[in-house]
Amino acid sequence: MGVNGNSKANPNKEPAPIANSAPPASKAIVAGWLKPYLIGEKLKNLRLRKNLGLEELGRHTGLSAAMLSKLERSKLYPTLPTLARIATVFDVGLDHFFSDERKRHVVAVARKRDRQRFPERPGTPDVSYFFETLDYDATPRKLNAYYAEFQKIAKEKLKPHAHAGAELLYLTSGKLVVSIGGQSYELDEGDSIYFDSSVSHTYFRSGESPCAALVVTVR
Repeated sequence: MGVNGNSKANPNKEPAPIANSAPPASKAIVAGWLKPYLIGEKLKNLRLRKNLGLEELGRHTGLSAAMLSKLERSKLYPTLPTLARIATVFDVGLDHFFSDERKRHVVAVARKRDRQRFPERPGTPDVSYFFETLDYDATPRKLNAYYAEFQKIAKEKLKPHAHAGAELLYLTSGKLVVSIGGQSYELDEGDSIYFDSSVSHTYFRSGESPCAALVVTVR
């Protein structure tokens, strides 16, 4: 069947995935070449990290939820224009999808001499803790790790805070009271606590001796 030279493409039509637009032999070659990059898994991780459903992502990209589901399960592989649409939504480059996970080993050393110390809240004298980022050079990061030193301040000056995900705190020295959702937990040196960090929480140094902890958060 010939193509009418006057016909125009539908701008709202979904771009065809590679798997549907190539002959069977080519499909196998393309699939074999793309498989190590885990494109579908990376796409799903990006979507879940943003708490988006397939329908919602579809509205942002102009792609159907059915196609996105197949892409995530590696039943189809996207064309570059399709992948570019998705990358734009998540504010990542195309290179995010084309790093071979089998060959990439992330190693990041944070030297003590290079780390910077930050207050919990800049510009105020009432700071309950100072922290240093222990993984600032790691890309990408699957968690966030901090070294925290807690200060002695009045309880009424503590500012509750919350963030998505979970938190693990291991107390390396001193005594600390962690209040989570109105309930307090007293920790001694060597104790640890894991909790849902989306619940409002505070840290209070209860002793006079120096107090420090290793804190790990994940989303």
